[in-house]
Amino acid sequence: MPLVTLPREKTTPRFTAAVLLLSLFAGLCAVGIVFLTYGINPFYAIYEIFRSSFGSAFGFKETLTKAVPLIFIGSGLALAYKAKFWNIGAESQLLWGAIFATWIGLNWGPHLPGPVIIPLMFLGGFIGGAMWGIIPAIFKVKFGINEVISTLMLNYIAAEFVKYLVVGPWKGATKYGYPYTDDLPDHAILKLVHHTRISIPLLIFSVVVALILCFVVYRTRFGYEVRVIGENSEAGKYAGIDFFKTTVLMMAISGGVAGLAGVGELTTIHKHLSYPETISAGYGFTAIIVAWLGRLNPAFSILSGLFFAGIIVGGDAIQMSMGLPASTVNVFNGLILVFLIMGDFLLSHRVVYKRRVN
Repeated sequence: MPLVTLPREKTTPRFTAAVLLLSLFAGLCAVGIVFLTYGINPFYAIYEIFRSSFGSAFGFKETLTKAVPLIFIGSGLALAYKAKFWNIGAESQLLWGAIFATWIGLNWGPHLPGPVIIPLMFLGGFIGGAMWGIIPAIFKVKFGINEVISTLMLNYIAAEFVKYLVVGPWKGATKYGYPYTDDLPDHAILKLVHHTRISIPLLIFSVVVALILCFVVYRTRFGYEVRVIGENSEAGKYAGIDFFKTTVLMMAISGGVAGLAGVGELTTIHKHLSYPETISAGYGFTAIIVAWLGRLNPAFSILSGLFFAGIIVGGDAIQMSMGLPASTVNVFNGLILVFLIMGDFLLSHRVVYKRRVN
């Protein structure tokens, strides 16, 4: 009796929650197997991950710091993924947000007060990310180019352009041999909680953006069109949805929100533009998992962003204390993503036995 898969017509919230929790549990079990290969007690290691990120004051502060870009980007990706537009380019959209904000901060910052220059930097960052997000949208709708390929390739272009800027025309006059721009003016930097890297206004802003995107997806005509495109593109055509307009606007928002994450990193932690791996630390890729764990609901990206920020902080802690390779956190994230995708398959399909007829 061979197994066959059939579409699952309906799922209950309880079933969805159960599958999600089981997927997470299976992912953590897979992570535990990785620990066993290094001769490390998996229960102790996983406990240490969460103790280091949520069980200590310092760890929790760092978790909140890293949650901000993940919430921004994860909520933006959730919007794009609702339309089944697989945006893998949030890394580059974040970088373009940082590029635009750096230019505004360095050129206009000395002449404008903080309450003016900071909003302008965030506006510029949104425009920079949106501009870069629109490119693959046009490529797909007008030329049929696969968005996974185009967004992935655009990551490399943006990264190389940032490297060119920080060692070339934008290299800081006071940075000597370091690949940095000059620092932003002090009044263009967000105020941080004492002895932390947390900006409370930025954290609140990221949560508000995620909630606004949730409202847009589920309570506006534009959000309805995005969902229709993702669920049944043919039905969208018959309903008269303008695919070009909706897709371009959707990717402008998704890329723009990623750009906000770049401005946030610039105005809190780094204070200048530097190499891309320093500015982003892979947030654009980790946020893909954040969006999936949040079931492509921008509001749920708040909790999933906090969860994966904890994985990053705790993973870094045990990496140092247990002598694990530098890629450990990436392995953890990848394993969890695999099981989340498997869980998503079970939510949309059911596996049955097909009886043979003689």
